[in-house]
Amino acid sequence: MSSPLTVLYEDNHCLAVVKPARVLVAGDRTGDESLLEQAKAYLKAKYQKPHAVYLGLVHRLDRPVSGVVLFARTSKAAARLSDQFRQGTITKLYQALVEGRVVPAEGELCDWLLKDEATNTVRTVAPETAGAKSSRLCYRTLETGRNLTLVEVQPLTGRSHQIRVQLATAGHPIYGDGKYGSQNSGGGEIALHAAALTFAHPTSHEPITIAAAVPADWRTLLRTI
Repeated sequence: MSSPLTVLYEDNHCLAVVKPARVLVAGDRTGDESLLEQAKAYLKAKYQKPHAVYLGLVHRLDRPVSGVVLFARTSKAAARLSDQFRQGTITKLYQALVEGRVVPAEGELCDWLLKDEATNTVRTVAPETAGAKSSRLCYRTLETGRNLTLVEVQPLTGRSHQIRVQLATAGHPIYGDGKYGSQNSGGGEIALHAAALTFAHPTSHEPITIAAAVPADWRTLLRTI
């Protein structure tokens, strides 16, 4: 059985929870229990719902990534939140432990990315490559350890595997991310964490910020690796 669900925010329209690394946001062919299933079970038990619980999926995190995941509790909220994600009006902040010392300490990365659907991998390519998409992110160094750097990242576009690929292309793969160049094993997880999400509430339109602390073992990694 999975660990108990950690709820960060809940009202009649939204539910935000912590996704642990290695947990799927939604089910796939593996049949492993997903965060969506856990969240539905939580609501069903809490409110003693006799029938199926509605919960709208409005965004995802890669399986090896941890952090904030937002669900919609009504179809109207799902439509409005999905629009915000699609239009890029939601602010997403991540933290990552990357290999090496990052120089300069802050900046913007701009690349063109191309996804291979067959292998579920993404690579940087020349701008004129057919199917390539412009990808931008801002980063700043939060702390430097022996051989790792803790950075905060704000993606300015919403491309698949964007943060992982762009940091690796810059020479700083995320710790544990063997798919994109890390020499360290993460045991099925990588040191990338969705630390905060700011969105307009789907009915009140007030700005809401949801935050989740980074995994506790990151501090040890930063000191010792």
